[in-house]
Amino acid sequence: MAKHLFENLDAHAMMPMPTALISCADREPGTSNIITLGWVGSLSSVPPMVGIGVKPNCYSHDLIQSAGEFVVNLPSEQLLEATDMCGVTTGAEVDKWALTGLTPSQASKLSKTPLIEECPVNLECVTRQVLSLGSHTLFLAEVVAIHADEAVLDGRGKLDIGKVRPINYFSFQYWPLGAELIGTYGMAAKKAKERIAEGGVSRKPMGSAG
Repeated sequence: MAKHLFENLDAHAMMPMPTALISCADREPGTSNIITLGWVGSLSSVPPMVGIGVKPNCYSHDLIQSAGEFVVNLPSEQLLEATDMCGVTTGAEVDKWALTGLTPSQASKLSKTPLIEECPVNLECVTRQVLSLGSHTLFLAEVVAIHADEAVLDGRGKLDIGKVRPINYFSFQYWPLGAELIGTYGMAAKKAKERIAEGGVSRKPMGSAG
């Protein structure tokens, strides 16, 4: 199959990206702001780490940097309008809580930044490292607490993505995440072992995955 070579490089090609509402402490004690981000991702399991990319000219950039903490709130499809509204307005001019009707809720580990009550999943984060990458600043943060609505959990107490119904972002568009399960991690393990046993594919003794 022929490949198209793009002349203009764009990290949006890494698709899809989770859409998150980042709550952050405002400059006045006891106040806070919300910014919508698509540059959000999990980076480590132990300790649990996430990264968010924020443009330096955004009002929330300096808030996150000075507070040293933030909350990654994952909105469901029902919060699409509020999510977009937090992305096209600035906290320097409007109170986004009042604008969207979203509700701040007390965090369990953070001292300055609230959760967004209406979001089904909330990750409290403490910044551990800050990197300037060019158009965006990368905030690397440790997840110190996770909250989830009981309504989005399965029978084992795990998050059910079909119940969360998160929003995905791609090239200035919002997309739903299909809830149809197509496989599970490790499903190819038996077939991989069979092919390795047949020979011709192993380069070294098997160790850890990856």
